[in-house]
Amino acid sequence: MKKGIILTLSLVAATALLTASLFGCSSGNSANTNAPAQSSPSEVKVSLNNQLEGIWVSGTGKVTVTPDIATLHLGIEAQEASVAEAQVTANEAMDKVMTALAENGVAEKDIQTRYFRISQRTRWDNEQQQEVVVGYRVTNQVVAKIQDMEKVGTIIDAAVAAGVDYTRINNLNFSVDDPSAYYDEARVKAIADAKGKAEHIASLTGMKLGEPTFISESTISPVYETFMAGSTPMPVPAPAPAPTPSISPGEIEISVNMQIAYSIAGKTD
Repeated sequence: MKKGIILTLSLVAATALLTASLFGCSSGNSANTNAPAQSSPSEVKVSLNNQLEGIWVSGTGKVTVTPDIATLHLGIEAQEASVAEAQVTANEAMDKVMTALAENGVAEKDIQTRYFRISQRTRWDNEQQQEVVVGYRVTNQVVAKIQDMEKVGTIIDAAVAAGVDYTRINNLNFSVDDPSAYYDEARVKAIADAKGKAEHIASLTGMKLGEPTFISESTISPVYETFMAGSTPMPVPAPAPAPTPSISPGEIEISVNMQIAYSIAGKTD
């Protein structure tokens, strides 16, 4: 019995000693105001000083190329007294347009539907003093990718002839199918332009140009629009007596902009 009491007292004394020791360490750290603050494991320190050092310049590289892709935005718009009638008219006209595109070398994979809508058409009736339904309009728009640049005008002519008065030509864009090689060429020019500016600035200020410490690139996608119809396209008449439209793709410009920061390696002698 005495051994049990002695053992219990020993454990109590040890616990009290350990508590006092921990409290003393904690109190010592709190009282020492000169000790450095301990960072939290999740705290992130970021220094932005280097962003303000060196010579910052931007360079531009441009390459002029001839487009090899034409993107034609066209569609069908039909209005009838009922939804069913409008759909039938629009579907028949669109089927003829799709056939004309295929017969002129536009692949099925290069035609994509971009917009389809059925809308109710109304007018204000003065006698009833309210809007009354006068019909329904079906709008079906597609985008066709034309890879034979010599047939752009012929394809437009065929599409309009197939869809007759229901045809809507909304837009025509020219671009480059794979501009990666041209971007590489423009990038080389942009870097050379930026380095030339940095060297000039360094020479004017009596400094030696160091290594690049920051590089950022921005590009502009080359798309050239030849024409665009209004928000409410007007009906296009059947072009039986009309000549095939003359389409010229011209040239487009591929541009790369490089922002580069150079370090300063010291002063010139």
